Amino acid sequence: NGSAPSNYVAGLGRGATGFTTRSDIGPARATGEETNLSESNFDKFSGYSESLAQGLPYDDDDEVADTVWSEVDAKMDERRRTRREDKLKQSLDKFRAVRPKLQHQFGDLKRELQLVSREEWETLPEPGEHRKSRAAERRNERYMPTPDTLLEKARLEQEVHNSLDTRQMINGGMETVVGGSATPFPGSAGSATPLPGGATPLTDLKAIGAARNSVLSVKLDQMSDSVSGQTVVDPKGYLTDLNSVKVSTEAEIGDIKKARLLLKSVTQTNPGHGPGWIAAARLEEVAGKLVAARQIIREGCRACAANEDVWLEAARLQTPENAKVVLADAIKKIPTSVKIWLQAASLESNLGMRRRVLRKALEVVPNSVKLWQAAIDLEPPEDARVMLGRAVECVPHAVDMWLALARLESYQNARKVLNKARETIPTEPQIWITAARLEEANGNLEIVDKIIEKASKSLALHSVHLEREQWLSEAEACEKGAAPRTAQAIVREAIGLGVEEEDRKRMWMEDADSLVARGCPECARAIYAVALTTFPTKKSVWVRAAQHEKAHGTRESLDALLRRAVSYCPQAQVLWLMGAKEKWQSGDVEGARAILNEAFRANPDSEQVWLAAQKLESENSQPERARKLLARARERAGTERVWMKSVTLERDLGELESALALLGPALKAHPRFWKLHLLKAQLESRAGQHAAARETLARAVKVCPDCEPVWLAAARLEEAHGAVSKARSLLEVARLKRTGAPQLWLEAVRLERRAGNRKAAMTLMAKALQQCKSAGLLWAEAIAMEQRAQQKTKSSDALKACDNDAHVILAVSRLFWRDRKEEKARSWCNRAVTLDPDLGDAWGNYYAFELQHGTPEQQEEVLRRCVAADPHHGDEWTRVAKDDQSSLGWSAEQLLQKVAENMALGRWTGEALDKMAASSSGAS
Repeated sequence: NGSAPSNYVAGLGRGATGFTTRSDIGPARATGEETNLSESNFDKFSGYSESLAQGLPYDDDDEVADTVWSEVDAKMDERRRTRREDKLKQSLDKFRAVRPKLQHQFGDLKRELQLVSREEWETLPEPGEHRKSRAAERRNERYMPTPDTLLEKARLEQEVHNSLDTRQMINGGMETVVGGSATPFPGSAGSATPLPGGATPLTDLKAIGAARNSVLSVKLDQMSDSVSGQTVVDPKGYLTDLNSVKVSTEAEIGDIKKARLLLKSVTQTNPGHGPGWIAAARLEEVAGKLVAARQIIREGCRACAANEDVWLEAARLQTPENAKVVLADAIKKIPTSVKIWLQAASLESNLGMRRRVLRKALEVVPNSVKLWQAAIDLEPPEDARVMLGRAVECVPHAVDMWLALARLESYQNARKVLNKARETIPTEPQIWITAARLEEANGNLEIVDKIIEKASKSLALHSVHLEREQWLSEAEACEKGAAPRTAQAIVREAIGLGVEEEDRKRMWMEDADSLVARGCPECARAIYAVALTTFPTKKSVWVRAAQHEKAHGTRESLDALLRRAVSYCPQAQVLWLMGAKEKWQSGDVEGARAILNEAFRANPDSEQVWLAAQKLESENSQPERARKLLARARERAGTERVWMKSVTLERDLGELESALALLGPALKAHPRFWKLHLLKAQLESRAGQHAAARETLARAVKVCPDCEPVWLAAARLEEAHGAVSKARSLLEVARLKRTGAPQLWLEAVRLERRAGNRKAAMTLMAKALQQCKSAGLLWAEAIAMEQRAQQKTKSSDALKACDNDAHVILAVSRLFWRDRKEEKARSWCNRAVTLDPDLGDAWGNYYAFELQHGTPEQQEEVLRRCVAADPHHGDEWTRVAKDDQSSLGWSAEQLLQKVAENMALGRWTGEALDKMAASSSGAS
């Protein structure tokens, strides 16, 4: 019956497994709060309110599951968000429909306020008190019981005594005898005159006030001058003078006291520190204690006798006479101070005394440039020349002295002075430039370039390297100082400094433009000369140089430049044409022909040269020579423009049959050139062949479906023959092919306006502005179509849509013109022609305005600017220019006058259409 082994398990040998009882593991342990799983804590939708697994550990799988479900919830919420927001918006709209905001209730009334005039606004009554007046008065009333002492005092003051006691009768109505007087007072027993009203002196308050005024007048009288009888106090301005007295606050006084203590410590601890004494004196000056300030600065002068700033401050605080004394003491202490000498000279009012002081100063300080300059400024020219000769000996490094002396000397002496200055100061470029300007002023132009070239080398030897911008600024100053040859020489020497080889052309052209903008055309001419030498085969450089020469040079210089240009660039047609045009404009027709003949030899197949020669002959009444030239051009260079010019020449000469005969082969050669189709239709209409014209335009719209002028011409032809519906349909088809073409929309609107369909025109205009939101043509027409009261609003919308469109600016200027706002109208007219100088309608409008409201000088200025701009576009301008019956061969000046006549108020196309429609409907 021994004990079992340690690893023995009963029944293990026959297959029985062991089991664990509660006694093996010990008593049960509590797991925190007990979970409530009763029926009362269960909900059918959300389940138990408590977590069934709250006692279990939170591991990574639980976190991943929570993340997934959070994403699912967010996704479902995002899907329902739009519907939830729409539902919230609908509910809010329903609520606002029942209970709108206060600002929404009065929105229509606020909009109507813009129609209220200033007079109506001024007549509106002021808002008054809306509360009940009696209630407000009762609230404002405040009562406080009066003390008995005040009532008793008032009673005693108003009480009248008819009898006196014995003591008062003895002392004349007073309680005691008046000391120093044996004469009884009025009203005493010895006086027969009682006090007025029987009142006593103690109770008569009016008498006390009168006595106070008397005392004040006596004091003012005492302040008067007993000798001259003039008062030193102005009684009327007495209170005003008191108001002007500065009363410092306690904080300012405290700050001044602190600063005074601090500066006192500075001057005591370091008495040789001059700024401390100056600061202390200025503090007292600010505090209004000028005497104390002078005393402090006097002590500073003793402590800092070698500080010139302290002496200058002491002189500033003194009167002019005392300041002279102070500066005299300062000169004794510091005889070499230039500032003190200059201040002493400035205190002298007599010119002779001032010269004497400065000459004395130069004896003491002969090497001061400032003293020499101040002394020389006071001398006449002869004495100044003598003093300058002495000055350059005493201060040889003063460049201004040398230059001033050279200006006062003769030519030969000035050259000697500048040579000596150059030897003394070899590093100063201003001396070299002055020498060059001297030679230019005396006509030695060849020496100018040599001087500048030598200056560049000499300065480089002495390690003086000026920047390119500095040289150009010196050149600009020379040109503005009437020395253009010197300026050009400087530019030629400096233009290549610090410029990379590949950037030369670009930078030189930019420099030339900037110099022209700053008013230096000669410097720009020098830059172009260097550029042409460097790039002789660059056509763009020659063209820009020719344009510069045309604007700022002479005809001879321009002709010479263009001849050089065509020798280097014979294939540049624009240079040949510029030369021929200049010859023609100067009246030398033979010279122009000679240039064009040379251009033919260099460019035998050039369309531009052929057309220029044809224009020259036709403008000079040589139609046969023009015909021959065009015939040769059609053989050598049968381009579209050559054929078109051939047809227009025959048309202008009145040869309709010849023109139509030319159009046949022209259209075969160039069937897609739309201008030939329009010419043919125009000639057929003029010949009365309307059916042929319709067929021509019908073919044109098929061949050139994207060409707007063809569609416009077809629609206008139909309208001219009464087929308004067909014209309308053509324009609709054209808009379908070209949806964003404002010209087609504009023509459709004007078609309806000419037909008297204002509503249809307004509808079309609204659609057009939706399709072409930034089309200035349409906005200008929309402004003209509106009623007068709505035109300002429409113009505001137009300016928001396209602010810098010349058509809109033109329309707005006409509104100002109509309202007689002349300055604004002139400003907007000028803005229109500045934005688009090629718009002839803008020039016509500007000139028409000046004809009505401007001076002859203003009219001439507009006419000159228009001729210089040479416009070619605009509805009214092109209509007048292409009127073959009357305007053939007109100049720009004649066209402008005719367009201005048509652009008068009420006659412009956009403004006159409604009147035409109204008159036609009235006549029908």
